[in-house]
Amino acid sequence: MTKSAQLTSKEKEQQVNQQQVQLAHQAAEGDKFARSQINELIHPIINYQTGHFCRRFCRENKYRYRCTLEKPYVNNSKEALFCEWGNASYAWMLDDLTSSRRLLQFKGTNGAGVNNYLYHIANSLPFYERWKDWRFGRKVHVPTYIQALSADAGKVFLALRAREEIPNIAQRLGQSEQQMEALCQSIVVILTQRNRLHLLDPVSTVSLSNVDSEQESSQDAERGETDIPCYDEDPELREAKQKLHRVWDKLSPVEQYVMEAMLIEEQDATDVLYALRKLNISIKPGVAAEDTSRQQLYYFRRKTLARLAELMAEA
Repeated sequence: MTKSAQLTSKEKEQQVNQQQVQLAHQAAEGDKFARSQINELIHPIINYQTGHFCRRFCRENKYRYRCTLEKPYVNNSKEALFCEWGNASYAWMLDDLTSSRRLLQFKGTNGAGVNNYLYHIANSLPFYERWKDWRFGRKVHVPTYIQALSADAGKVFLALRAREEIPNIAQRLGQSEQQMEALCQSIVVILTQRNRLHLLDPVSTVSLSNVDSEQESSQDAERGETDIPCYDEDPELREAKQKLHRVWDKLSPVEQYVMEAMLIEEQDATDVLYALRKLNISIKPGVAAEDTSRQQLYYFRRKTLARLAELMAEA
């Protein structure tokens, strides 16, 4: 009998685990084949999360644009412009989850595969918060059609959002004012054509304390004063939220997903089961993902709710 045939199941698992770590590190170092394999592994996770996040924050976009998700949220007229947030979200998630820094951190601890490692990150609260930061302003998305105008177009786009003067932009980028003015005009024209001129609007804070005095508002702005939002939230409710935030991370990624999908978003059990099967995630030891039933899913939800209640009581 050959040596390879004598390998125990544990040794085989360790061998596969080492191959996974090697694959991740090769991808991080720029190996094209390894990178394509990682991208293929992560596609179902990103595809699902993109649809998941986009649907939650689609709002009025579904009435104005054509959805680009694999399973479109709505089917608008073919004459409508394509919504850019689906593809942009996919690109952001791919960049975040498969960055060289993140892949080099993968060590295969406790036999975890690279797919499980990235799945855990993609279903974490910090990942969700980073995506919201990018989606809603602190990390502004520069449309690809703007970036395609020139090497400096993205920087000029951000400068226009910040209401910088053209002479200042030209000086900072080492270009002539004529060049910058022409580029600014091109940006405005293309945004107008695509009905996206609002993307140049900066994030603003409306003062409610000086609504009757523009002069006082102007003086406050000069002194660098801003209003701080105040929410009269019930102290007990605020304390409960803080407790929930502390204990949430003690749940497994699968428990977090099921709770969020079935209770917060009120998704149907069929949709949740479909997602679990597609990602090959089992919720019960010894039962394959494809064999998981609705009854087992509801039992898992009840058990997770009970565990969460215990954690809240102990916090």
